[in-house]
Amino acid sequence: MGFDLEALREAVKTHGKVVRVVIARIKGSSPREVGAAMLVWKDGQSGTIGGGTLEFQATEVARSQTEPVRLTRHALGPDLGQCCGGVVSLVSELYDAASVARLTGEVVARAVAPGFDKEKQPESGAQPLAVRRILARARNQGVRPAPQLVDGWLIEPVHKPARDLWIWGAGHVGRALVEVLSPLPDLAITWVDTSPERFPETVHNGVTIVPAAKPGELAGHAPTDAEHLVLTYSHTLDLELCNRLLLHDFRFAGLIGSATKWARFRSRLAALGHSPEQINRITCPIGEPGLGKHPQMIAVGVASQLLRPARQNDLKKDLSA
Repeated sequence: MGFDLEALREAVKTHGKVVRVVIARIKGSSPREVGAAMLVWKDGQSGTIGGGTLEFQATEVARSQTEPVRLTRHALGPDLGQCCGGVVSLVSELYDAASVARLTGEVVARAVAPGFDKEKQPESGAQPLAVRRILARARNQGVRPAPQLVDGWLIEPVHKPARDLWIWGAGHVGRALVEVLSPLPDLAITWVDTSPERFPETVHNGVTIVPAAKPGELAGHAPTDAEHLVLTYSHTLDLELCNRLLLHDFRFAGLIGSATKWARFRSRLAALGHSPEQINRITCPIGEPGLGKHPQMIAVGVASQLLRPARQNDLKKDLSA
């Protein structure tokens, strides 16, 4: 997780004043992790800090907040009657266009409670030594800090998606996949099809739409560590994309289709000069066949396959080899 600056900018642009509520510290059990955040405005909200009573009460308080920043501590069991049993510290910050414009850099660090740790907090406004060290490591060594509360200062890296996902095809399954996957913060989705008319009118902010008369020619422009889902309306185009991806490189490539389709593709890819080892890098079929063939069912199965921890561990091993 990180500070989703783009989401905050969009919310402020649309709603004016917005309160960002973030989990800054946890002791014991908590419904969400440090860095989980939500945005709250007069008549709406987005994101979540875990739901239940904690989020309900934090939302109500945020809607009446007038001070720039508040740090509050909540014992989930005794204070809120929740079963988690831990203690959560929340930072609630009020933003408008001017304050958002002041947020710059790769790490957002600011005092949220001057004197929070009175023994370590220096004069008001000065960065504590521990904070300066963390920022120096981020600046000089590229060490991305974890979200954390340090000596009354909240430090959060600016959010950047960790994974590039290219979805080839904007048909029923492609649309269902984008609906399921686009809200996930760690995915940057590039969505490709042959014409603008094949895409819906609106998409999630994290999705880049790319109409291309010849999609295969784009395959070589994808990052070599990108993940791909090939599910166009044309088997000919699917085959071209598989061929182009094998000639390029990728982290993961999945092809929609039956065992029969994949057998034919394997033969045709071999005829194009790809070895069995190369062809085996493509996963087909994708998803969970037992869920059925409804587009949303396919999307749920494919999403599960992409996000399954065991597969992600295998990918990490492959990348470090």
